[in-house]
Amino acid sequence: MTEDIENSDNDSKHSTEEIEENIGGCQNGVNEEETVTFKELGVVDVLCEACEELKWKHPSKIQKEAIPVALQGKDIIGLAETGSGKTGAFALPILQALLENPQRYFALILTPTRELAFQISEQFEALGASIGVKCAVIVGGMDMVAQALMLSKKPHIIIATPGRLVDHLENTKGFNLKALKYLVMDEADRILNMDFEVEVDKILRAIPRERRTYLFSATMTKKVQKLQRASLQDPVKIEVSTKYQTVEKLQQYYLFIPLKYKDVYLVHILNELSGNSFIVFVSTCAGALRAALLLRALGVAAVPLHGQMSQHKRLAALNKFKSRARSVLICTDVASRGLDIPHVDVVINLDIPLHSKDYIHRVGRTARAGRAGKAITFVSQYDVELYQRIEQLIGKQLPLYKTDESEVMVLQERVAEAQRLTKIEMKELEDKKSVKGKKRGAESDDDTEEAAGVRRRIRGKPKHGGKKKR
Repeated sequence: MTEDIENSDNDSKHSTEEIEENIGGCQNGVNEEETVTFKELGVVDVLCEACEELKWKHPSKIQKEAIPVALQGKDIIGLAETGSGKTGAFALPILQALLENPQRYFALILTPTRELAFQISEQFEALGASIGVKCAVIVGGMDMVAQALMLSKKPHIIIATPGRLVDHLENTKGFNLKALKYLVMDEADRILNMDFEVEVDKILRAIPRERRTYLFSATMTKKVQKLQRASLQDPVKIEVSTKYQTVEKLQQYYLFIPLKYKDVYLVHILNELSGNSFIVFVSTCAGALRAALLLRALGVAAVPLHGQMSQHKRLAALNKFKSRARSVLICTDVASRGLDIPHVDVVINLDIPLHSKDYIHRVGRTARAGRAGKAITFVSQYDVELYQRIEQLIGKQLPLYKTDESEVMVLQERVAEAQRLTKIEMKELEDKKSVKGKKRGAESDDDTEEAAGVRRRIRGKPKHGGKKKR
């Protein structure tokens, strides 16, 4: 765990030395950076040492602004784009307050997605390793009884998605948050967009009014403003990015193609840029599974990540990609926020996002902490209006990604065959689902690692005479 964070921050250290300009809020220029250390911000020695172990040399912009204010005991509303070091900005003040006043159920961090919850937990555990901080991750898709057991051990920090936390507040005997001192809402705009408003209201009623509240969001929406009025007392507003922006080291392109050739162009780009690691964004869970099966049929090491997968499979898929065992991660917007995978070189929007703000978060998975990256958005004849909204939002026109049509169309026959086999495989998975009943069907539906049938057919070795299920 710590190695992952160390590696990503190592990269950020090297790149900061190369860059003199402010790179989209991730790191400041070297001259200004070196004047401030964590110690000067008021962070205690034991946590400064933890930062050094994680190779965090200098605070990022949001950390520089937020930590001193938080240490004075004020509420914070922080607006910073993705990849700007928000987790450190709230984790350090909370751990410092915990050192001064140790108690169980000290802080609650609410996040919109399960993956982000695990990532925040990793950061807390890495920073608090020397002081013995205990964290519990309470998210859907995991066993409630096991989670209730974790909560009965009274951790210091609870990192949760709102829905599952409300389940525990209502159903787990002896569990309450009446002594809570800190509440953090990370990616608050997304929590509210996912219609967690009812759950958030219930949580706010279950925790004491006398507490510190930090609200972090990449975008300031009307819902976030309403939440701010309801839950924060006289907050200090810290803004790192004023308009929607993408980092300067990110090369963004669009590709205008007919819808029916989307898969062919995807395979062409994966071949052309092979050796890089890719995140491919699609709009539906079925689309993620289909694209993963298609690429596997063509011999590309792809793994899907979507909301219908069981939690342990989601984590397994993520770990395979993080450890570079797989070079292509195909996912829905569940992975567009908060995931910090330092080695993503290219983001491909196979399906254009319906909400243009999601574009900012999707492409924010690459070019993190001062590194370079590419983002390519596929625009079909039906996506023009959505694409124009994105250009309007980011305030610039993107260049066309150059491809040679004759080169691309060479792949058409192979891709068409793979599409045919993928269709069969998807039907087989559907049949399995209906025959075996929902629970066991869902298991096989998740993971394309088991899609060996397609590969057998491609090699011309049908199993049991290659009979299809009806």
